[in-house]
Amino acid sequence: MKKILVTLFVLISFTTVGFASNLQDYEAFHKLNNKNVFTSLVGYINADPEQVSYLREVFQVTDNELNKAEKNQNEKFAETVVDYNLYNSKCILTDDQYKKYLTFINYYLKNDNLLSINK
Repeated sequence: MKKILVTLFVLISFTTVGFASNLQDYEAFHKLNNKNVFTSLVGYINADPEQVSYLREVFQVTDNELNKAEKNQNEKFAETVVDYNLYNSKCILTDDQYKKYLTFINYYLKNDNLLSINK
């Protein structure tokens, strides 16, 4: 009986750790509301003032909703929020700007120390 309980406890522990680390994969999207990061991004993609306004709104909604997903430990909802961000960003930006946006998220935001390159 003890072996079964220990095995069950270990399984639950690994599941929880794996789930928590998956939600940390969305950390880059939280950083988009940081003033320096946002300024670097819009400079890098050469966004016009209208695009900047729309992106700011999309990023705020993304951050708020990701916070809710993390609070409720709901990874499926977090994935939906990221899809919302990517879809709306694609609608706001040109094709070239969107490619740069994806590059920014995948490269610069995963490496905080590289953000100074864009300043």
